[in-house]
Amino acid sequence: MARVAVVGSFNVDHVWRVAALPQAGATLGGDYASGPGGKGFNQAMAARRAGAEACFVCALGGDLGAQLARALCTADGIDLRDAESAAPTGTAGIFVDASGRNCIVVGAGANATLDAGFVAASLEALGAVSVVLAQLESPADAIARALTHGRARGATTILNPAPANATASGALLELADILTPNETEFAALLGRHVGERIEADAVSSLDQGRLHALCRQLGHGSSVVVTMGASGCFVSHPDGNLRGDEAACYRISADAANAVDTTGAGDAFNGALAASLALRPRQPFAEHIRFATRYAGLSTECEGAALAMPRLPTA
Repeated sequence: MARVAVVGSFNVDHVWRVAALPQAGATLGGDYASGPGGKGFNQAMAARRAGAEACFVCALGGDLGAQLARALCTADGIDLRDAESAAPTGTAGIFVDASGRNCIVVGAGANATLDAGFVAASLEALGAVSVVLAQLESPADAIARALTHGRARGATTILNPAPANATASGALLELADILTPNETEFAALLGRHVGERIEADAVSSLDQGRLHALCRQLGHGSSVVVTMGASGCFVSHPDGNLRGDEAACYRISADAANAVDTTGAGDAFNGALAASLALRPRQPFAEHIRFATRYAGLSTECEGAALAMPRLPTA
């Protein structure tokens, strides 16, 4: 069954489009819009619209934000398993400049209350899933339970260690079959877990051998996929588990895109990767990466986060 279970966050996004990202003390004019987001919901939407059955496990407040989440999941055919929290539904303030770059401030709200027991019970009730996908906008014990549950039942586990300022223990990283940091997250993880200090901007220019060695120090038994925006991504496999590939490490170029808003591009990649793994399990891993890279590029050609996820004909 091509089913993806996503465990993570739902936010109501408040987005301001401005000529340049704000500096300290600045007052700017801009265009405002509001819509759904949160890394978990974005990834669930991407997985669903990329063609897989999708379940989304999260915590919501008893408010209009929760009503929005439920309505959107119903509209897109996402199986929502939500715990009601006394805290408000999560929110995010997003600034997007004329080049499509963004900066984001998140108010976790109900997302910070997601309970490990609720996650386990929700996944158990689901039955068989092909992929369990999680991020770091929810409590670490809830994420650990999701990955542990998925691995114990034969699902492929993916951890997107985002955002970069979130802390993931080595034990949590080891629960992931696949790690998917972007350059900033990769640099942060190296600093915390490997003791290597590398600037995020320098990651894409590292030679392949050096990048592979760093991934192996970080990922141990996990495949590591470092996403690098317009520079594509780098894949590093552990010895003995190349996931159908011919090489232990390689780069995949990004397709050209007319980007207007990069918000949620990483989430598009992760959701599409999970969907592809669930739908086409016998393909070499590189084909899944190419699919996810193309999907992420398409997502940047529309404004917004969750609702910018491309709806493929097979969905």
